[in-house]
Amino acid sequence: MLPNGAGGVPPVVHKYGGSSLASLGQVRAVAERVAAVYGSGQPVAVVVSARGDTTDRLLGLAQSVGAEAGGRETDQLLATGESASAALLAMALHHIGVPAVSLAGAQTGILATGAHGRGVIVAVDTETINEVLSRGAVAVVAGFQGLTDRRDVITLGRGGSDTTAVAVAAELGAARCEIYTDVDGVFTADPRILPSASILPVVDVGVMAEMSFAGAKVMHARAVELAALRGVDIHVRHSVRTGPGTVIAAREETKSDMLESRTTVTGVVLDSDVARVNLRFDAGDVDAAADVFAFLAQESLPVDMAALSDESTGVSIGITVHTDDVKPLSDFLTRRSGPPGRPLECDANITKLSLVGTGLLSRSDSTARLLTCLKSAAITPSSVSASQMRISVTVPDDDAVRAAQVLHDEFGLAQLDAAPGCTTPVPA
Repeated sequence: MLPNGAGGVPPVVHKYGGSSLASLGQVRAVAERVAAVYGSGQPVAVVVSARGDTTDRLLGLAQSVGAEAGGRETDQLLATGESASAALLAMALHHIGVPAVSLAGAQTGILATGAHGRGVIVAVDTETINEVLSRGAVAVVAGFQGLTDRRDVITLGRGGSDTTAVAVAAELGAARCEIYTDVDGVFTADPRILPSASILPVVDVGVMAEMSFAGAKVMHARAVELAALRGVDIHVRHSVRTGPGTVIAAREETKSDMLESRTTVTGVVLDSDVARVNLRFDAGDVDAAADVFAFLAQESLPVDMAALSDESTGVSIGITVHTDDVKPLSDFLTRRSGPPGRPLECDANITKLSLVGTGLLSRSDSTARLLTCLKSAAITPSSVSASQMRISVTVPDDDAVRAAQVLHDEFGLAQLDAAPGCTTPVPA
């Protein structure tokens, strides 16, 4: 890693999501914001996502010619979305008198490995970025992509630009990575679903990682985990409005500012893009669980709420997975069991509902309160898992929002103070 910017000063690192760059007016507004920081004398590196619905449109084009998702050529195509955003923002900066250089593909110095469409960053060579900064220009980096050891472009999967931004901030020695998006910060629940949700000024990075893995869309789990590992604070703010946003605290000096009296429960998270899968194997198939989880690891498929049952009638493995991951899992099961293959039992009409916080098992009433509230609202969960930082249940899709509201009220997370309790169930 070379010295950062002019005089070795660590740069400011911004990241702008696709919704913040969707129109040309928004691109110009982002350029003005970056120019203001640049004008203060600080070196600036900016990571960008593809504009608006560009990624979806490119995926549609790939599918229209019969391309398989996750292949090499699909990654080549998808990466052009972020590359175009980077070039366009650099041009907008030039127009207002700010020197800028867009970097994409091999120019970014981001090295990654893994399957196409699911790449994982292994290193960031910041030589080119630092060279741009040392010349007094803004480095505009295309997110979501890296280069394999075979020099193929590989995309980083969901939330890849967030991960790119945190990785770049860490390697450049920045204490904070600023994520600009279309929400005001991190809330106790999705405010588009629960209007009573309140914004969280500061969230511990470990709690945020759990919220992200549980389905909170504001930040991707891998980006938050990387921030925790490298000690980089993340500041989530609206790309247009001027509110304080939320600081995701990873550095010890930032965490020390958090009040010890914060409530045990931080937020309620819904994830409707999941399915509950049951895999059944013959009795005595001692390799079943190891083979399944080895496959999931090999394909970088995240799994949650795992349950294993080994009885005389057979081996049963229950897991919650992303809906996109059901097919590859089914294909694996067919290959392993041989034709015609053992069928996979799948319930896609469920939502994962998670209560996230700290010390949830230490306070033994947390799970009991959750289940009692759902019972009072006539909502029956189909599976439950609990840890110190997260309690998750799966509930029918039709009951998910009502269940989230019940728990949000029970654990006192609403903007307006209200006495907790489940005496009045939310109407169906």
